[in-house]
Amino acid sequence: MSSIRQQKVERLLQKEISQIFHLNAANWFPNTMVTVTVVRVAPDLSFAKVYLSVFGKMEPTECVELISAHAKLVRGLLGKQIKNQLRITPEVAFYVDDSLDYAEEIEQLLKE
Repeated sequence: MSSIRQQKVERLLQKEISQIFHLNAANWFPNTMVTVTVVRVAPDLSFAKVYLSVFGKMEPTECVELISAHAKLVRGLLGKQIKNQLRITPEVAFYVDDSLDYAEEIEQLLKE
């Protein structure tokens, strides 16, 4: 169970990382839409897991690997945007959000 502070930081990070991807999408991953679906923050607010949903020409795993390679750049841009809200910018790790595939698989099993 996450605290209210964790939830607020998760929403803030989701919003700001989404903006970073929106502004840099044409350069980083052309013809691909990347959406930040979920952000989970550690209780000490030092680490964040960012789950991404990828649609378009690039494969989701390839896109997440590319973003992970630029994680320091993303963290730097994030730090500039949230410098007034958080004292320490959390480390970020990116993962593919496969919850839609999982839900689709369960739906198929229920139909059978």
